[in-house]
Amino acid sequence: MSIVVSDFKDLRVYRDAFDCANEIFRLSMSWPLNEQYAITDQIRRSSRSVCANIGEAWFKRDYPKYFSSKLSDALSEASETIVWLDFASEYGYLSTEAEELETRYRRIIGGLVKMMVNADQWCQTTQ
Repeated sequence: MSIVVSDFKDLRVYRDAFDCANEIFRLSMSWPLNEQYAITDQIRRSSRSVCANIGEAWFKRDYPKYFSSKLSDALSEASETIVWLDFASEYGYLSTEAEELETRYRRIIGGLVKMMVNADQWCQTTQ
C-alpha cells in the first residue's frame, strides 16, 4: 500500500523536520540570555529553514534541478543544525536530547537524499 502525497506537509521528512524544529524551540527557551543572538537564534533559524526549503522544493517540482537544489538546501540546513546541537551539548545546554535530535536529523538527511536521487519520480508532471 502506497501513501499518496498531495502536499509537502504530507511528506515524512517535512513532518519530522517540523517536529524537530519545535522541539529545539522548546528546549532552547531555557538557554542563557547571553546566547540569544548566538547559538539560540542560529539553531532555531537552521532547524526552521529545513522545513521552509522542503516546502519551497515541493513547488519547484516542475523543474527537477530546482527541486533537487532546494532539497540540497534543506539538507545543508539540517547538517548545520547538527553542528549547533553539538555546540549546545558541549556548553551543557542539552544532554541526551542532542544525541536524539542528531539521530532524527540524520534520518531526515537520509530521506532528503533519497528524494534527490529519485527527483524524477517526484517531479513527474501530468500532461
